[in-house]
Amino acid sequence: MSHLSRRDLLRASGAGLLALAAGGALAACDSASGGASGGDADTGTVTVWSWATAALALRGVVPAFEKDNPGIKVDVQDIGNPAIWDKITVGLAAGGQGLGDVLHIGCDYLPGYLEKFPGGLADLSAFGADAHRDKFAKGLWPVVTGKDGHAYALPWEANPLGFFYRKDCFDKAGIDPTTFATWDDLIAVADRFKAANPGISLLGINKAANPDPDLDFVQNLMQLQGAFYFDLQGKITLGSEPAARALTVLKRLDDTGLVADAPGAHGWADLMKTGKLAVAPMPSWAAHYLEAKFADQSGTWRLTKPPAVTPGGKRAALVNSTHLAVAASSPRRRAAWKFVEYALTRPASVNSMFTAGGVFPALTTAYADPMYAAPSAYYGGQSVLKTFADLATDGGDATNFTGDYARALKLASDAQTKVFLKGADPAAVLRDAAKQLAQQTGRTIA
Repeated sequence: MSHLSRRDLLRASGAGLLALAAGGALAACDSASGGASGGDADTGTVTVWSWATAALALRGVVPAFEKDNPGIKVDVQDIGNPAIWDKITVGLAAGGQGLGDVLHIGCDYLPGYLEKFPGGLADLSAFGADAHRDKFAKGLWPVVTGKDGHAYALPWEANPLGFFYRKDCFDKAGIDPTTFATWDDLIAVADRFKAANPGISLLGINKAANPDPDLDFVQNLMQLQGAFYFDLQGKITLGSEPAARALTVLKRLDDTGLVADAPGAHGWADLMKTGKLAVAPMPSWAAHYLEAKFADQSGTWRLTKPPAVTPGGKRAALVNSTHLAVAASSPRRRAAWKFVEYALTRPASVNSMFTAGGVFPALTTAYADPMYAAPSAYYGGQSVLKTFADLATDGGDATNFTGDYARALKLASDAQTKVFLKGADPAAVLRDAAKQLAQQTGRTIA
């Protein structure tokens, strides 16, 4: 499922962060520039870098902001994705030259920028960002926090994991997915499902990882356990028990015949279009995506919480997010911060952006708006936004992508491919991958 549009951000980040890691000799930004002192203008024109629908949504906030903040003008620029990552990386490597004032940054890029270019992003705690610490979905604040404990961005988007399923397919088998407590419960009814739905699989995954890694599902299973490739200290956990459990769940699903191969860049979408998949374990952005891309399946899909990996385990995870940061090189840091704060800490702002086609908000007070309880005809009258709002409120453990995510992703993908194509033992291949990651990065294994 890695080829889907909203997840292209993570795929594109691989090459970018790999270049960052290899480019350690590039000059880091002056760490002194991250403070709030010295010539911070609170007026002028603030330039905002974003992309696509997110940029369009940000533009919708500008008129109200400019009215409430006379003396500040805002210019939102659609840099494009992945072009924005190259521009930010080059700008940070050049000591901040040529950067926009406000930067829209993904969860997989932010830690890499903080690691490779200390001082490149402004210290927002110096402007009062910590006052908003508890306003966002649990698990996001550590993502925007540097090693010094200060905030270097504010969360904009939250993507809690959901479990989309074809109700008609499960009804044929007399199975109610809302009763699944763990993935083992789903595996236990595999034969019943297959007998009632010949030719239909639950998951579609690019088993050969060609042309790109397809690790979303395994990553999500790790995140449900509060784990990832690295812990919050940056130590390697790719070979940990939670990681092995995640890949083992996928292997067991495949062994039961519930995982279809989705080769190529569009394999998953092709299977979906032909109605050959009955489950989509995907985050909140997918709610509108499924409706737009597979309109002929209206009324068949439903949403529930994802099953836990272990009995009694968590059923909520924030699988990715995006943020707004301020360039430390900006001469208008104070004005830029005012826009970031206005856009991301006010329910009216984030909900207007969401309505305009923007991202699912991380600000939990936004969920009081009636639109989150509105029924959706596509999902059979279910209030899918309410389910995601509840999942986001539950929150999840923080995910540390680090500056070495690209390397970890490649090694994890190789391990998954060995399990799919060669029947390898999940724990063994992940332990080997962790050792390789340690050799490549110099990081220690937790």
